[in-house]
Amino acid sequence: MFFLSDMLNKKLKLPTAKDALPGRERAIPTASKHHVSKRPLHGPYPEGLEVAYFGMGCFWGAERLFWETPGVWVTAVGYQGGVTPNPTYQETCTGLTGHAEVVMVVYDPSEVSYAELLRIFWESHDPTQGMRQGNDVGTTYRSAIYTTTDAQHAEAVASKEAYENALAAAGRSRITTEIEPAPAFYFAEADHQQYLAKNPFGYCGLKGTGVACAVPAPASA
Repeated sequence: MFFLSDMLNKKLKLPTAKDALPGRERAIPTASKHHVSKRPLHGPYPEGLEVAYFGMGCFWGAERLFWETPGVWVTAVGYQGGVTPNPTYQETCTGLTGHAEVVMVVYDPSEVSYAELLRIFWESHDPTQGMRQGNDVGTTYRSAIYTTTDAQHAEAVASKEAYENALAAAGRSRITTEIEPAPAFYFAEADHQQYLAKNPFGYCGLKGTGVACAVPAPASA
């Protein structure tokens, strides 16, 4: 019983650099093309596209949400926000890499706005749960937005404030989502890329709060 409790505590607490698994120098093997669109996962991406990163629990269902969104050019799943370089899925599941399961979204801002991606993010999971998402428990399932531009960061912060007000009005808890400039993104193994396209009846634990999110318009330059 002590062992189970100890393991659970580790999964709910981010590791220090001293405690984290060592990882490896080289990237782990993964897919080269998107299973659905056949577009290159690793680029090069067409000029004018932007990249966004979202962690919202299990990345299988989260990725499907975004690849089905018009204006999204390609998606991939991976690990981000931790310490261990080039981690494997098994390593991240221990909670000793510090990474969250994340979806990389490459999108055309002339077809879909970052604000719309944020709305999908907020409404499609529960961002108040800390180190878990539903029945999925652990640091890998935490809510996170990793931004690639100053404009994205400002929009993400403003949207968090707006959605927190909406949640408070509905009697919900405070948001625990972390918003940070994007750290290194490590592509997950091929089996995890576009998992629900390959396994249509596979697990998807995504569940929103039922509270609508009105994302504020970005401030004009």
